[in-house]
Amino acid sequence: MPLLGGIRPPIAVLCLLIVALTALTAKVLGPGEDTVVPKAVLSSQRHFAEDGAIALRASIDERVTDLERTAAALNAKEPEEPERVLSDLGRTYQKWTGTTVVDLESGKVLAARGERIPLAWLDKDVLTGEHALTPRMVRLETGDVRLMTMALLNAKDRPQQLLIASNSLSVPAINLGPFRSMAVVARDGEVLATEGFEQSEALNSDQERKELVFLQKQMSQLSDQAAARTEEHPVTAREPGSRGYPGVSGTLLGDDYAGRVTTAGYASLASSDPEEKDSVAAGLGLTVVAMLPVVPQGAAETGRELYGLVAAGALVVLGLLAAAVLWAAVQRPLLRLFLESRRLARGDLTRPVAVPRWGEAARIGAALERLRAQLNGTGEDPGAKSGKVRLGMRVPLAATAVLLLLWCVPVGLLLNRTDGSVSVPATIVNDQRDRTDLIADRVRRALNEAQADLVSTSRLIDADDPGAAEALLTDVLKEHTRYQALYVVDAGGEVVARAGSDPHDWSDDEDLPLVRVSGKGDRKPVIQAAAPVPEHKGTTLVGEVRVEFLNSLLKRPGLGEVRVVNADARTVAASGGFLAFEQLPGDALTDLVRAGNVPVGAGPVENGLLIRDGGDVTVAAAAPFSGGGIASDIGWTVVSSQDADRFEIAAYEREDRSVLAGMLGLAAIVVCLGWVYLVVARPLRALAASAEKLADGDLKTVHYPRYQDEVGAVVRSLELLRQQLQARRQNQARRPAEPRPGAGGR
Repeated sequence: MPLLGGIRPPIAVLCLLIVALTALTAKVLGPGEDTVVPKAVLSSQRHFAEDGAIALRASIDERVTDLERTAAALNAKEPEEPERVLSDLGRTYQKWTGTTVVDLESGKVLAARGERIPLAWLDKDVLTGEHALTPRMVRLETGDVRLMTMALLNAKDRPQQLLIASNSLSVPAINLGPFRSMAVVARDGEVLATEGFEQSEALNSDQERKELVFLQKQMSQLSDQAAARTEEHPVTAREPGSRGYPGVSGTLLGDDYAGRVTTAGYASLASSDPEEKDSVAAGLGLTVVAMLPVVPQGAAETGRELYGLVAAGALVVLGLLAAAVLWAAVQRPLLRLFLESRRLARGDLTRPVAVPRWGEAARIGAALERLRAQLNGTGEDPGAKSGKVRLGMRVPLAATAVLLLLWCVPVGLLLNRTDGSVSVPATIVNDQRDRTDLIADRVRRALNEAQADLVSTSRLIDADDPGAAEALLTDVLKEHTRYQALYVVDAGGEVVARAGSDPHDWSDDEDLPLVRVSGKGDRKPVIQAAAPVPEHKGTTLVGEVRVEFLNSLLKRPGLGEVRVVNADARTVAASGGFLAFEQLPGDALTDLVRAGNVPVGAGPVENGLLIRDGGDVTVAAAAPFSGGGIASDIGWTVVSSQDADRFEIAAYEREDRSVLAGMLGLAAIVVCLGWVYLVVARPLRALAASAEKLADGDLKTVHYPRYQDEVGAVVRSLELLRQQLQARRQNQARRPAEPRPGAGGR
């Protein structure tokens, strides 16, 4: 028989699948290696490092863009004195440690503010060529590293000048939480900046100082490993199935000290979107490393590993029973029919046909016995004609399916089920809180940057020339994708120049903030930022920030659903779909927002919470806007919530693996038993009907074998028997009639 035909292959495949599923069940549900740190904690450190890398990349790119935009604005108007340029730049953007204007012709420093910027690194390669004016990392005499950003001032009737701004490659100003430290690492593994380490002088004991030295050494070692790993290509370095971060990220495990194990996550600076233009920060080869000592704990639960071994043993027993049913009720009768039909086709008619007891095989066997009697000329066997059994091969197939379902259903639906008492590491709740605060800081900075851009643009607007103002707004709108509309409003509230979508009403009330939200009842909220136009009292430049821009800032893997709500706990932006100003899902989140906005000490603080509602466990956090900038006082809060089963917690992983094992068993049932039904059961039913018709005297219908297997072999034998019966009938018709005894003439 062919390899893929007949009854043997599906039964053999079913046995192999059962053996494989048994081994898989014993491995993934049975005793495993005790993990030092739960996977959920390691993944959280990786996500934290990714958030830090995104914040650092956005900060560097924003500084470069701001400097280039300032230079372009200065080049478009009458030249100003270098001291005035640096003074206006410092008032608009408080982000650079030092600024300098250099005359390119003479090399003389025309003006300087803040930290002294060395100029020894300026050479021909920096100013000319393919990478001209590309930001460079420069080491100062103090050993600190600064990022130098350059822009060309090319005013009319004045020699070219170079505007240089330096800023430190410091860790982003984010909430690291207790015990966590973060570092910015160069390509060669050198740690450029750290945050989160306590000062040795502030510690009270030698033991604490020893621990500080240990953690600093761990950060250095882990930074070397992270820098080496981030040199790999993002596609080859990414683990199978992981996604969400465009750069290289991962986790590291360090040494243990004082009962705690050092864990770390790392992430390289990468562009936020591969389709966007290259990021300046992404080309610097920097890596962010987040390190956190955690208390080690095993991922396995006591007694749970025995369930996997019991389930594997039960599958072996039920699998053997299922294979025995298929062998006894399907394979053995079919092979016996194959041998009997071949014997009759060869002309061996002496022995009666061994008729199976039931099913299609019994019908075919009875038909073969009737055909044997017809070929022998002894007439039909009355007992054989009456054996028409209606129960077919579907009965053993159903019995086999039931036996295997007795394993699949309990394993998939009952084994290792979790409830509301599942244990969630405290580190997960703390990281959810700290990452939510990081997102809040990111949104707040984005709104501050939007308002700062408007301040910079307002200085270029001539409210007395609406045509020129509208052209300027059109150019700014093309450059900034965060706005959906820009317009200038006079003291009477009339729009004198506009670009983009239709403007909304703006009230020039001094008691209202310059960043506000409106549009209640509309399809989307309207987020407006404004800046007064200098020398035109009552005239204001207003920019409407796209809600989609804020939504994109909230989408972070491993953080769940993230929303931005106003002071009334109404949604103004979300990582997923939402209705404008809709309430938060659940009273617990609303209470969490209100608790976070209660002034404590210096002001509102972020908060984390583990919510247990019946069998559901949710990790939630709320972080009110805090810090500097115009957006810090608008009363907004970032809220995040995530089902605990999304984390790589041992209890949920075991539940998922149990469901997977049950689904794999169900798939084996469908594939193998469906194979048997299509290849054997259905053709055998058709063969039984054909054999009975032939035994009833239908010698005209030709029997063609459709399959090269046991059923096809029986069909071929049946066709040979038909031909033999047809030849026998023709011979009887041609034979002359024999004279009767005593007949004839005298």
